[in-house]
This record gives sequence, structure tokens and C-alpha cells, in this order.
Amino acid sequence: MSYTMNPHLPRLRMQAANLVIKDGQSTRQVARYTGFNHSTIVRWVAKAKTLHGNQQTIPTKTSCPKHHPNALSREIVSAILEHRRRYGRCAEIIHHDLTTKQGIDVSLSSVKRTIKRHGLIYPSKWKKWHTYPERPLPAKPGLLVEIDSMREGLPQEGMYVYALIDVCSRWAHAKPVNKVNSLQSAKFFKEARSVSPFEFKLIQSDHGGEFAKWFSKQLLADGIEHRHSRVRRPTDNGHIERFIRTIQQECLARTPYSFKAWQKAIPEFMNYYNTTRPHMGLDMQTPMEVVQRY
Repeated sequence: MSYTMNPHLPRLRMQAANLVIKDGQSTRQVARYTGFNHSTIVRWVAKAKTLHGNQQTIPTKTSCPKHHPNALSREIVSAILEHRRRYGRCAEIIHHDLTTKQGIDVSLSSVKRTIKRHGLIYPSKWKKWHTYPERPLPAKPGLLVEIDSMREGLPQEGMYVYALIDVCSRWAHAKPVNKVNSLQSAKFFKEARSVSPFEFKLIQSDHGGEFAKWFSKQLLADGIEHRHSRVRRPTDNGHIERFIRTIQQECLARTPYSFKAWQKAIPEFMNYYNTTRPHMGLDMQTPMEVVQRY
């Protein structure tokens, strides 16, 4: 049988073994009942007898090979770990010292993997670790509102757009700005809140610098929660990303590239977007029609 990552199989193994150990069935009966090979059931029963009595699963063993012809020698691994423990330097420094001063042939990636496998990675005391509370269900407008910013043009002369969208009703707000930072983010949020037909309960953003700690404090001061999207989970902020694409395709692509033109075109487009434009995700309703139902 090929290697499996089925999360339910460890529990199923123990259940099959208990049919033999506790219920008194034969291994062949259990094999016919479960559909697994007879020898597999025999191995599961033998493994279950070696485990503690209160264990509910027979865990899946790792698929990593025990040996590899290109594995680092014990001497090289010991040299890497000794340098790390003695001096506490980074992988780049360790790699430089081992290759130039000690004449050890080892790659930088191998040094990094060795340090990580032996738990010698020291987390930075300056790094802010975000907690990720459970994403609320957008059952009503305002329960989950996503916010983000985008840039159009070159970094030296580009212009920016703040965008905000309610996941339940798809009601949205956008504004062009010359720069993005926490202060501008708070101003945009307050403006969106003042024109919104409902109250905001939670704002979700990515980990951009414009949505950092100061921005979170401004939200909390107004009684609004701030949730960061999870790292490497692009779908967490999928609604706002799609809304930004809509602005680019249906508004900015048809507007001259100037801040004054954007200041006129974007509010007009937002009025059309919220009150007239039908949404397939809302069964061809407009965001305001959905808001009025609540």
C-alpha cells in the first residue's frame, strides 16, 4: 500500500486492531470487513499491543528515508552545531568559517537545514507575532470587513488607492491617496465608517506596514477588532483582492493617469458599484439591496 496522509487512518487502524483484541474477531474476519490485506491487520494488532492502553490511534510513520548517500557526515554536522552553540552566529557566518577557515565542503542550504533540524533557530525579540482568531462568518453586514491598498505606476511617482469591502453585502469604499501609512489607513477607515450604512465590527487586513500596530490601536479605540490575514493564506483576503481588480479593470483602465482624474472617477464608480452594478455573487442584486434586507 502506498504512503498515505489520510488524517483518519491512524484512528481506523486502532479501531480495526480493537476488533481483534477486544471483540475477539479473527484477523481474517477483520480483513474482510475493512477491506485491508490480512497481513496489514496482523501488523496493526501487533503494534496496538505495544502501545499504551488509553491511546486511540496507531500513528502513521514518517516517510523520510533513514539514510541517504549524500547525507552530511557526522563530523560536518558536529562542526556546524559546535560553531552555532559556541558563537551563536548566523548560518551565513558559519558557512563562511567552515569553508574558508576549516576547509569543510558544505553548502549554505545544508548549514541552514542542520541548524533548523536541531532546533537551534533563535527567534528575533523584535518580531511581532500575530495571533489569528477564528475568522467570523459574515452573516450580517459589518461582521467581516476587508481592507487593503494598491499602487499604480512606478515606485517613485506611483499613486495609491485604499479599498474596503464588506464580505456579506459587498458594499465597498475606495479612495485615491498619494502615499500609504498607518495615519492614512486610519483616515481612510474613519471616512469609510462615516459613509457606511452599517456599523463595522471587525476589520481584516494583510501584514502591510500601513496596517501595523498603530492602526490596530486606532481601531480598538473605536471599539472595532482588527484581524490580520494568515500568512501564506491568500484566500483570506480574497474579496478585497477581487474588488481591487474590479477597480483596475472597470474604473482606472478607463481614466487618465492623474490624481485629479482619479479623485473624480473613483467616487463616481463607487456610487455605481454600490447602487446600480449587479453582482453575480449576490444573485444579481446590488450591495445596497442586500444591506437594506438587514
